[in-house]
Amino acid sequence: MSETSFTAMAAAAGDGGQAPHIGVGLLGYAFMGKAHSNALKKLPYMLYPPVAIPELTAIAGRNAAAVEEAARRFGYRKAYTDWRALVEDPDVHLLDNVGPNNLHAAPSILAAQLGKHVLCEKPLARNAAEAKAMWDAVEQAGVKHMTAFNYRFVPAVRMIRELIDQGALGRIYHWRAAYLQEWIMPHYGTPIIWRLEKETAGSGALGDLGAHIIDLAHYLVGGIKSVSALTKTFIQQRDRDDGGSGAVDVDDAFAAAVEFENGAIGTLESTRFAAGRKNYNSFEINAEKGSVRFNLERMNEAEVFWVGEEPKATQGWHNVLVSESHHPWWQHWWPQGHIIGWEHTFIHEINHLLDAIVNDQPVGPHGATFEDGYRCALVCDAIVESAQSGRRVDIGY
Repeated sequence: MSETSFTAMAAAAGDGGQAPHIGVGLLGYAFMGKAHSNALKKLPYMLYPPVAIPELTAIAGRNAAAVEEAARRFGYRKAYTDWRALVEDPDVHLLDNVGPNNLHAAPSILAAQLGKHVLCEKPLARNAAEAKAMWDAVEQAGVKHMTAFNYRFVPAVRMIRELIDQGALGRIYHWRAAYLQEWIMPHYGTPIIWRLEKETAGSGALGDLGAHIIDLAHYLVGGIKSVSALTKTFIQQRDRDDGGSGAVDVDDAFAAAVEFENGAIGTLESTRFAAGRKNYNSFEINAEKGSVRFNLERMNEAEVFWVGEEPKATQGWHNVLVSESHHPWWQHWWPQGHIIGWEHTFIHEINHLLDAIVNDQPVGPHGATFEDGYRCALVCDAIVESAQSGRRVDIGY
């Protein structure tokens, strides 16, 4: 179905007709497959009236039994073991690509060439060259495209972006961000999986976690001009499920100092070896008129400090519960204080893309386009280059 048809159907819906239906083909069915399927099913009745109704048309994966079970569980009408069949299905209008990183480029490029819109999980690709090919393909095809950086769709993060856009913080001086997990520490006995293999994943903690805080840095502060970085692999050999062992050829952790195009400086750090940290995605911004900080593990809150706003006796950091009806997206949810969770970010994210499709709206600046995914990949590549060379690396977009 053409974008013009979706737009016409959206106009009819505004006159009391039914919202347009968009057939979704999901590539992948595990962790992210569950998250995206949950969002697709909840979206029409929670973000009501819906801008569009996503139809769970087809799902694809390599294991026939597993993908057929996922189709039954989530409610997809068709199940494929060949991603090409999924992409070529005429009932699929939007490819939702949540497969391993080595399956991001080819399916997304083919979908664009067939005139289908594309949502692709992060990191967009294993390296910047691959990401650039994907960006070129969607731009040439004229389809809508979004990299699934879902943390842009946390209400507290969007509130912070709005404060920045309003000039409330003034000039930004510092950005410091850390994304910390613990799940491959020795006591877990994690075997070799695709996230630990360069051929499939492209990188380790850098692409898995670091990509998120790089994108948030771009979204909230601006383009990154240069990086100086270190990477580390703490466990270089791991067992395989078949009883053998194999080499880990991706990073377990990285740390980087960065300079932004606007003159701000910052730090980025990610690891999967931080004992006690489950999903600790945190950042702090220090600026001319105040500071803000955020921690995903307390995602309904933001901490703020305003310069000179109060008597000295009460001046300090304040915790804001981001759940008021005037906060981003809260008109769709519950009365103030009735908090939402991680899974809701995907509902906000996919709704944003559907609105762009049916109403021919731009995906950016709030949604991350494939260009944003490419810019993130450039920074990831520069971090690897800096770590290998021991030198500071400039980034050219």
